[in-house]
Amino acid sequence: MNNDDISRRKFLVGTTSTLGIIGATVSSWPFISSMLPDARAEAAGVNVQVNVKKIPPGFQTTVSWRKLPVWIMHRTDEMIKQLEHQDLLKRLRDPSSNVKNQQPSYAVNNTRSIKPEYFVAVGICTHLGCNPNFYPEFGEKPFSKKWHGGYYCPCHGSLFDLAGRVYKDVPAPTNLVIPPYRFVSKNEIEIGEHHTNKL
Repeated sequence: MNNDDISRRKFLVGTTSTLGIIGATVSSWPFISSMLPDARAEAAGVNVQVNVKKIPPGFQTTVSWRKLPVWIMHRTDEMIKQLEHQDLLKRLRDPSSNVKNQQPSYAVNNTRSIKPEYFVAVGICTHLGCNPNFYPEFGEKPFSKKWHGGYYCPCHGSLFDLAGRVYKDVPAPTNLVIPPYRFVSKNEIEIGEHHTNKL
């Protein structure tokens, strides 16, 4: 067998393998797509369940709910402590969550959450709909000399603390929105369903 035959054989084997993979993918697509929520289900706002145990303390994850980014942050003890800092409270526009449509009644508290260690919020600035960036570290930042951790919106400079409470004198008029959610077990939350006191 000469080199031309070997090259031709390699080409034919490679082409056949590639076409086989494409064929398998195309033929399996109806099966895969049947497991995805359809357009009606998405429009209806399918609930999202998240295992919060997988989020390390001090970090957050983002999930999509009703085509909105929803943050789930696992707060450390120090983060929770910062939410009570008097210097911070003086700098917030609505520290007591008095604007009622920004959170369900079970999140009207200092942590704006069901459990203090887990913060759930829609990740959209209440000014013009940009996505704020997460800055969990305390200390001086280019946008704040005394930063207690939280969110900074790069579009127009709005600031929010680690409970999504808005600072005074920034463009955003209200706190970040807390979506309806509940704990379905000790370590799993469901976004889209309201909390009851059963757990």
